[in-house]
Amino acid sequence: MEHFTSLFPFVLGLALTGCVSGFLAGLLGVGGGIVVVPVLYVVLAAFQVDEDLIPFIAVGTSLATIVPTAIQSVRAHHAKGAVDTALLKWWGPWVAVGVMLGVLISAISDGEVLTWVFGVVAAVVAVHMLFTPEGTHLSPALPSKAFQAFLSTVIGTISTLMGIGGGTLTVPILSLCNYPVRRAVGTASVVGLIIAVPGALGFIANGWNEPGLPAFSLGYVNLAGFALIAALSMFFAPLGARTAHAIDPRWLRRLFGIFLAATSLKMLVA
Repeated sequence: MEHFTSLFPFVLGLALTGCVSGFLAGLLGVGGGIVVVPVLYVVLAAFQVDEDLIPFIAVGTSLATIVPTAIQSVRAHHAKGAVDTALLKWWGPWVAVGVMLGVLISAISDGEVLTWVFGVVAAVVAVHMLFTPEGTHLSPALPSKAFQAFLSTVIGTISTLMGIGGGTLTVPILSLCNYPVRRAVGTASVVGLIIAVPGALGFIANGWNEPGLPAFSLGYVNLAGFALIAALSMFFAPLGARTAHAIDPRWLRRLFGIFLAATSLKMLVA
């Protein structure tokens, strides 16, 4: 009983992570990973988890939580015909290569590398959200297949190191190439699944028998965090989405940009 009592605040903190990340994901229209990772940083630090392990646990657990939500999202988008299977036949294998690179890089790096990757990329996306006018295109169409292979590999690598699905990077990149936004979002849901499954398994393997992990951990994936965040985020996401309909979309875009900028600042300065 005493052991359970000591673990209760930690479990409560993980549950709060699911509530907050789910609501913000629904409100801002983004994949939960971009929200889950920074919130987990705070929660894990509050419970005196080894600061060197926090980035790996946050990223690994985030990747695991993406799996059930990505499956749900893929089914919904596929039913509406919003998944570009032809594009995925080319992108999918290269994204998977990127995931393997991300897992390998995380295995030979310290936690500071993951923190800096998240902080820098979050800053870039924040600048894009805050200062790039909607409808901006850098190219009238998708680039050559060779360059698409490079882009999809980079998306897989960076997303794995950040603990996010594919939407945060895939949707803006496709949109800048004059690709339909709804189709970009639907296709990105499959990219997220391609990233999350092998990515989470890779972080489990990387953290196997790692000393000092918090309770309920399987490698760098915290199973309590996975269960609570996945379940509660799916419950609170619709609440955030309903709230979003009462707010001007332009303000949502700015709000997301500000959130990412603040998150990036905390990651890079802390």
